[in-house]
Amino acid sequence: MNFLEEKILSEGVVKPGNILKIDNFLNHQIDIGIMRQIASELKRRFRDVEVNKVLTIEASGIAIATMVGNLYDVPVVFAKKSETVNSADDKYVSHAYSFTHKEMNNVYVSKPFLHATDRVLIVDDFLADGQAVHALIDLVHQAGGEVAGIGIAVEKGQQKGGSELREEGYRLESIVIIEEMDWETQTIRFRNQSV
Repeated sequence: MNFLEEKILSEGVVKPGNILKIDNFLNHQIDIGIMRQIASELKRRFRDVEVNKVLTIEASGIAIATMVGNLYDVPVVFAKKSETVNSADDKYVSHAYSFTHKEMNNVYVSKPFLHATDRVLIVDDFLADGQAVHALIDLVHQAGGEVAGIGIAVEKGQQKGGSELREEGYRLESIVIIEEMDWETQTIRFRNQSV
């Protein structure tokens, strides 16, 4: 069992609707020690990959992406879900359905922050149906860049996102892959991974 599986079992809560609540250390309150471990493990798994940019989507992926970007010493870009008065007009735009929020989001990155010369490591906290990651891939492709890999903290293996991305040929590394969860018994079963 790895460090993140242990943390999920000790502090995570399974909610109805296939929801894993780990906001006490990952996506509301941030446990810096766990973030360091996640970033280090993703860097280790992608040690053979040349990366010059890390890309995530707001909001929960930003902490992990920042730590990973720090290890690579490269810029971190996050796709925004809402436009503000100072949003650039010149931007790449894609669409992603949020499994957690049950809504469709337009996501965008201003064009000066993604280029055709970029080798991008996409990083996020959760992977469920893969909508957010596919939107990020689309943004990289719009810029003419290359997706060097996809690093995920928690993949819901019982949902289609991970299998689709692997079938599409992307290198996907998930620190934890959940095979099944039961909110009534609060049990979680993880996929065995040899890494």
